[in-house]
Amino acid sequence: MRIFDPHIHMTSRTTDDYEAMYAAGVRAVVEPSFWLGQPRTSPATFVDYFDSLLGWEPFRAAQYGIAHHCTIALNPKEANDPRCRPVLDELPRYLVKDQVVAVGEIGYDSMTPAEDSAFAAQLQLAADHGLPALVHTPHRDKLAGLRRTLDVVRESALPPERVLVDHLNETTVKEAKDSGCWLGFSVYPDTKMDEERMVALLRAHGPERVLVNSAADWGRSDPLKTRKVGDLMLAQGFSEDDVDRVLWRNPVDFYGLSGRLTLDVAATDATHEGNSVLRGGE
Repeated sequence: MRIFDPHIHMTSRTTDDYEAMYAAGVRAVVEPSFWLGQPRTSPATFVDYFDSLLGWEPFRAAQYGIAHHCTIALNPKEANDPRCRPVLDELPRYLVKDQVVAVGEIGYDSMTPAEDSAFAAQLQLAADHGLPALVHTPHRDKLAGLRRTLDVVRESALPPERVLVDHLNETTVKEAKDSGCWLGFSVYPDTKMDEERMVALLRAHGPERVLVNSAADWGRSDPLKTRKVGDLMLAQGFSEDDVDRVLWRNPVDFYGLSGRLTLDVAATDATHEGNSVLRGGE
């Protein structure tokens, strides 16, 4: 089983996770820029973070045979902080980088006017740079959030077939599918979707334009949830081709819209800017 996790925050994970993911069949990941938990206080902190997504993290992934790409954006939660909003002016120089395969995560957290403004501006940046967009739907009042999300997408210069609407569930999947957007589902141990619900949705709605991710981060999450979905799909009668479509070909097709997706793992030096994943010595 080959697996492409299209939404995972490896900055928050350990090298043990990379080893376990590779053993489970993960060969590629996309890491969206996101809120780190501790509030950031200036655009400079985003710059260092973005640089790590383009440097240290691809280096670390390559040590374990996994191709790493990222998406870059001002995330919805921090779009509400006036100290962070100037990072919007920094985004164009990152959106031309080869490893950046989408603008994201953008969208809504609390559905505020500040989030409206940042969302629309970053959809325009995606259109201007020929990139697709990864959109975060709010964890609260999801159906209203989805509808507002789709309204903003329709008003933008970015066509829906270049938009991945993530964190969907049973209440939002039909309207998202009818919109023409790609459909993203995050599978978590306690919240969001689980394997059983995910497989039931695949049975009801089919595997077309569906991406399944672990969204693993610094909270309670599991970077092997993609594999667990694939195993349950097989156990419940889906074909190996269906599993390959959902866990590999669909994310390849979506992020391939960027024209930048490279799935070969390039050989790296032993260190990145003088640092390695090893500690200690002989």
